[in-house]
Amino acid sequence: MERKEMFEKMAQVIVEGKKEEAAKLAQEAIQSGIPPLEAMDAFTKGIQIVGEKYEKGEFFLPELIMGGDAMKEALNILESEIKKRGEKRKTLGKVVIGTVEGDIHDIGKTIVASMLSANGFEVFDLGTDVTADAFIAKIKEVEANILGMSALLTTTMSNQAKTIKALSSEGLRDKVKVIVGGAPTSQSWAEEIGADGHGENAIEAVRVAKELVK
Repeated sequence: MERKEMFEKMAQVIVEGKKEEAAKLAQEAIQSGIPPLEAMDAFTKGIQIVGEKYEKGEFFLPELIMGGDAMKEALNILESEIKKRGEKRKTLGKVVIGTVEGDIHDIGKTIVASMLSANGFEVFDLGTDVTADAFIAKIKEVEANILGMSALLTTTMSNQAKTIKALSSEGLRDKVKVIVGGAPTSQSWAEEIGADGHGENAIEAVRVAKELVK
């Protein structure tokens, strides 16, 4: 298979959400001498197409999840090879993400984390029921420049505000951009609590994150 044809196939398996084929193609790329960073770019084109189709209403949540999962499979293999070679993937920024304290909803946040990673961010997913202290500790540890917080309950939304206040108390607010999301949240809520952006869905969260690191 010629390189151009292989790159097109890499993008296509992401669009089709084929996990096993994505992993297989990532391995084939390494074995055929394609630099893993180049292979990564080819797969990224696929996830960008998935995002565009989702925005146009041609794809829905299941296709978005499948595309993100396929991308994750390819990235796991390629990132492992990059580390082995002592190379470094160029990232757009470091994101610490999690669902706030008291809230155990996971699906939306996990999709956002996958899409951010697929689009060139280094993502540290802390899971669910994350305290303000845990967010801050991780931000300090990895020197993150974006914090993403999800809340799916009206009763836990206030913990997004609480974490932003804690960031200010720690002197980190000027260094870290904050994106909030989740069903009960909105752009006006983001403005009210002093967040830098609101992600209505995974595609919007990626767009906002890219804007914030420009």
